[in-house]
Amino acid sequence: MSLHARQDMLIEIDEGSGFCFGVTTAIRKAEEELAKSESLYCLGDIVHNGREVERLKKMGLMTVGHADLNTLRNTKMLLRAHGEPPLTYQKAKEQNISLIDATCPVVLNLQKRIRKAYEEGGQIVIYGKNGHAEVVGLVGQTDGTAIVIENLEDAKRLDFSHDIQLFSQTTKSLEGFREIVGYIEQNMKDGAQFHYFDTICRRVANRIPNIRNFAEKHDVILFVCGKKSSNGKVLYNECLSVNPHTYMIDDPSEIDFQWFEGVKSVGICGATSTPKWLMEECKKRIENENA
Repeated sequence: MSLHARQDMLIEIDEGSGFCFGVTTAIRKAEEELAKSESLYCLGDIVHNGREVERLKKMGLMTVGHADLNTLRNTKMLLRAHGEPPLTYQKAKEQNISLIDATCPVVLNLQKRIRKAYEEGGQIVIYGKNGHAEVVGLVGQTDGTAIVIENLEDAKRLDFSHDIQLFSQTTKSLEGFREIVGYIEQNMKDGAQFHYFDTICRRVANRIPNIRNFAEKHDVILFVCGKKSSNGKVLYNECLSVNPHTYMIDDPSEIDFQWFEGVKSVGICGATSTPKWLMEECKKRIENENA
């Protein structure tokens, strides 16, 4: 038995953690295609989790970047849940690349709304992370003219004398969005109109109160997620805010058993990009150390 963990220690995996609907669908589509063919290209990491990307790579999924679209021809390619700008579809058509479009329906609907708003005119503002795959796809709907704001400080630099239409990346926090809406409302100039659209995915947003409750229940929290996951960083910080004994790992090998010294319960949770099997592996590693 480990010197640092109790044999009767409770280890619980958060039922609400793991892949969101969009990611689950994209992975299912990849697996279905790979069952029929030896390989499949995917534009960008199918999910921001290195272990899951590696698992699918062994099945034949090959990750490529936008620059590779110039050299690929007469093949099949998966578009992940984050969505793509119109230019990607245009390039694929030119190169005779057959697309398996796994864009999340929530993201697809948002893309259409932004395109419509752009065609109607006005200043399009997107609350999101600059350079994030979803945001790149959203900005693409405006031919690159949309203004991306990451926080309240960015919002303060907007031109309040012109009409503003505000949208949000689907995985941003409701709290942050509401704060920005309030600030813009207070600062719009006479004659300029402000319209905002709450386009945050509730399946993701609702994880915040749920994961906070989960983190409060346990002595120690293992937050399992890939280093690239922006959603993971948000949820990790939510756990940390209610439980200072929260540790982020992206692999069971990173577990430090000194974390469990004198501990009665451990909670394991993760991001919308964290596979359930990886959380299970973390649980098994602790159990095996305790056996």
